[in-house]
Amino acid sequence: MFGAPVDFSFKDLCSVEDVLSEEPNKGVRTPWRNSEGKFASRVLRLNNNLLTNTTGLMETLSALFTKPKHLTWLDLSFNDITNIHPVLTELVELRVLYLHGNSMCNLSEVDKLRALPHLHTITLHGNNIEHEHGYRNYVISTLLHLKTMDFSAVTKQERVMASMWHRPRRSRIPKPNRSTQNI
Repeated sequence: MFGAPVDFSFKDLCSVEDVLSEEPNKGVRTPWRNSEGKFASRVLRLNNNLLTNTTGLMETLSALFTKPKHLTWLDLSFNDITNIHPVLTELVELRVLYLHGNSMCNLSEVDKLRALPHLHTITLHGNNIEHEHGYRNYVISTLLHLKTMDFSAVTKQERVMASMWHRPRRSRIPKPNRSTQNI
């Protein structure tokens, strides 16, 4: 379904653009390249590097892949990424996104991923946001198509609890008593 991954993990990359001067790691299967040298894969691994952001991702994908916007699996785990760059929302075919082991501190960063209609698997554990109250409920209620979060299936009960948790709370101001209104 996804093709052989293009793997730039463990390369000490400081920026996404650095992959353009590297050869991908050799794996069990070699990703196919066209006559222009572009990969026909839909999977990119950039895990275990020194990335702090994903600036330049679309330009890099365009240089690497035959169909850059058709990327379906992106592994950015174990870097030092602090926020979700809007460039990720351009990857509308993205289904799997690994962001575990990074440096995200603001749970609302997850809101940006609502724009990804096919995203069904995400990892965020190992970020500071994991320790925020309601972390799992918040992510599940924000990303409605999730099937798996942090390598654990999203259950029906969790989905129900997340929807209740996310529902706006009614005002706690007492309603006026009707019998005293006409006095």
